[in-house]
This record gives sequence, C-alpha cells and structure tokens, in this order.
Amino acid sequence: MNIKDNQIPDSQDHGKANLCPGHGMGGRHPTREGLGRLSGHDDPGMFGRMFPNLSPLDVPDHKLKALAEAMLDPEPDGDDRSNPTIPGGYTYFGQFVDHDITLDLSSLSDKKRDPLGLENFRTPALDLDNVYGLGPDGSPHLYARSPDDPRQRGPKLVVGRNINVDFGGITGEFHNDLPRSPEGMALIGDPRNDENLVVAQTQLAFIKFHNAVCDHLTSEGVPDAELFDRARRTVTHHYQWLVLHDWMERLCGEGTTDHILNEGRKYYRFKHTPYMPVEFSVAAYRIGHSMVRQRYSYNRVFPDTGFDFLFDFTGLSGGITGLLAPDPPTGPVPVSHLPSNWIIDWRRFYELDRPDGIAFNASKKIDALLARELHELPGGGGNLAERNLKRGVSLGLPSGQDVAREMGLTPLTGDQIASGPDGQVARDQGLHEATPLWYYLLKEAEVTHNGERLGPVGATIISEVFVGLVHGDHQSYLWQEGKDWKPFLPSKEPGRFTMADLLTFVNELNPLGD
Repeated sequence: MNIKDNQIPDSQDHGKANLCPGHGMGGRHPTREGLGRLSGHDDPGMFGRMFPNLSPLDVPDHKLKALAEAMLDPEPDGDDRSNPTIPGGYTYFGQFVDHDITLDLSSLSDKKRDPLGLENFRTPALDLDNVYGLGPDGSPHLYARSPDDPRQRGPKLVVGRNINVDFGGITGEFHNDLPRSPEGMALIGDPRNDENLVVAQTQLAFIKFHNAVCDHLTSEGVPDAELFDRARRTVTHHYQWLVLHDWMERLCGEGTTDHILNEGRKYYRFKHTPYMPVEFSVAAYRIGHSMVRQRYSYNRVFPDTGFDFLFDFTGLSGGITGLLAPDPPTGPVPVSHLPSNWIIDWRRFYELDRPDGIAFNASKKIDALLARELHELPGGGGNLAERNLKRGVSLGLPSGQDVAREMGLTPLTGDQIASGPDGQVARDQGLHEATPLWYYLLKEAEVTHNGERLGPVGATIISEVFVGLVHGDHQSYLWQEGKDWKPFLPSKEPGRFTMADLLTFVNELNPLGD
C-alpha cells in the first residue's frame, strides 16, 4: 500500500540492491524473469506466486493507459465517497504494515550472491523491524541512552523534537517528531515511513507505544535486564493481533481470521519459510491507493488541508532538511524539524472521543477510482493507476476472473466490471471479460460490498497472506502464546486491541489541545 509508489524500478536485474530507498522502494523487487524460475509453493524465496499455474494476462500499454485515465475520482471527498467502516487513519496504518513486511535488511553482498532471495533475506513477517531495526546492538542509533548511565543504551527508543513557527500560534516544547540526522533524514528502521506525515506520525506512535509499554512493565516490577525483550514481545504480539483482528477484519469481514486459523490456508502455502506473493504485493494490497482522500482535517491549525501538504513536511519526500534549513525559517519549507503546528490530532483519524464540531476523516471507499493527486504524482511520477496496471502485466499476473475460478468462485460478470464510466472504458478496451487483477479486486469491492470492504477474491488473498506471515514467524503470538491468546494491555473492550486502544495507551491523542 505504498501511497506514492512513483519510483518502481523497471530493471530486470533481480539482484540489484536499492541503496536509496524512496517511495515503496525498500530492498529487492520481483521481476517476471525471476518469478519464472520458480514454481509451486516450495519456499520460493523472497517472492513467489500463489497461483503459479495460471496464465499471465497480457494487455497492450495503450489499453492500460486508457483504463487508468478513466480511474479518476471526480469527487473523492464527497460524503457519498466515505467509507463509514474504515477510519482514514487505517489507510496509512496499512502503508506502515506494508513497509514492515517488505523491509529487506540483507546486505548488498548477500543480494549479489543470492539474487532470488532463496536463502539470504529477512523473512517477510509482522515483526516491526521497521521500528526496532536490528535491535540495540545492530541499530544503536534508534535507542535512547540510559538515564542512569549515558554511556549505555537503555530499553527505550529515541523520540525527536519539534520546532515552533509563527503560523498557528503554537508555543511550548513538543517531542512529536521522528528522530533525525543533522540533514533531516529520519533515524528509523525504515526510511520509507518518513514519506508522508500520517505514516510518519504512525511510526512515531509505535515508537512511543514501545516506550509506554516499558513504563507499564516497569510499574509491574519487570527487572531492568528483562525490560527491552519483554517490551518488544508485548508490543509485537499486540501489533500482530491488531493486524489480524482489527485491520484485516475491517478489510475482509468480521470473523475472517478465526475462520482461517481454524480451517487453514488453501492458496498461500509454503513448507517452512513465508514468501511475498506478487498477487498480494502487486495487486491485492494496493487497494489502499483507492482509500486515499484528496483532503484531510489534520489538526486544529490545518482543519482542511490538501493531500499534497502531507508530503511537504517530511525528510524523505519534502522539506525537512535539518541544519541545511535556514534558521529561522524563511517559508513553510525547508525547516530543520517538523513544525509543532503539523503534529497530528489522532481523534480526526480513528474512532476516539472528540468534541462536537471536530471533523472526522473516514477513508474513501474501496473502488476503482483514485484521487486526482495519485493521477498526477510529483517529480514526473506520472499516473499511479497506470503504473499499477503496467506493473501487474509486467510481472505476469493472471486475470481476476482466472483467480476467482481457481478459487472455485463465480467471477464478476462482464456487466459488473463494465459498471460506471470507468467500467465502460474497460469494456471499450476489451478488459471486462479478462480484467487486470488489481482493477478486478477494486471493482469486486465496489460491486459486492459498496466499497466498504473487499470482495471474496481480494479478501481471500489478503487474509491468507496475513495469517500465513504471522504463522510462519515462530516468534509470533500464534507460536509463543497460541491462537487463543488475547491482548492484555488496557483497552476499551477487554481482550481486544485496536489502533484507537494503542493511541489511547500512548496518551497523546491531540498534543496541541483544542
């Protein structure tokens, strides 16, 4: 769910390392050539196919371009475009999760020796390595010094500070930015999480969640020597449960997780080591692009701001440049750190108590229309819809109809695909009977559930992969605690844990105040 995936490499060198990760560009990427060397589900390495026996759908570029141009949402912020079941914060939580499971920390020499990622790679897992990096020993820059002995690293993660600017009249000292280098780059486990403000503030929330869990465990008498390991395990297990039982079930339907845990996975299979299926990473999990709104109510200073501004105040994509910025600032950007007037008000993004009159950001419905901002990516990035469609064809993805039939499901009819102005273009291009998988899954959600959640093909792919990634990690709660384990940290509903509960536990829902 890379929100501005405007730098997808086209190289066929599967072993080429990306040393400068930009939007959605961490680690290795699959190629059709590399995937062609693999077959079946016998632990294929970094990447593989859930449906290796299905034929690829080949579509000329001009047909994909025509369809992509028709996927423009003329009014992405209208009330009838809002999804009442998925708050807007989950759009960017989904991106945070994507960066967790696609982070490849293997070395450049390993990449050259093992271009397919058959042995030398980090297993895709919901393990928060985008927060913890390689741990206190391997990534010491992520960890705060011990207050008792500054020569030693303590169990907590480093938090950055904000600067105050004139606009908005915000005063006081705030620590609500990511830690940064002297040139403004975020010092975090995955630099991609500093590409837009909401995912950056989500990363910060998880950093503060770990620190709050440390305080909670200390209050319960956990010894200092055990504190980091206990805190990391507690945070990771609650996060995994949240992904499977909160985020995934919002996308796929209530009870989906328990059904798969009880009945088993049918299509996402491996012997020992999970892999990243291209049907998931290139099609199904890109549904988040459809959930992006054009405008957001961000906080009390910026109650109605454009999506583009969320990229200006970051180190990876925008104008946070550390010591390179003028002091004092001469304009909105560049700045040395995140200005305090851009600290997020989480009550506007998740189901949290908020006074009357404060706007709430629901996600946009999951359908085949994308906000204009994603059709006009900055820096010459082009049309994201077109890039997604072309990427699916270049990697040899099958049609949505073929995947549905392989699952024993009745595919959408040609008339269902052809519904709406975008669907009419799909018909005109002959894509309503054999449809690119990404577009098919968006249309499936639109037709079967009014865009409020995924249809049966999309839900099956996403739910089986998420459950499989957690089950394939022997440090996960499924192995360490059992599938009946329940979250134990304070929450609104005992035994459950949502993003709203996590943010409430961190106790910084709206640092700027009303």
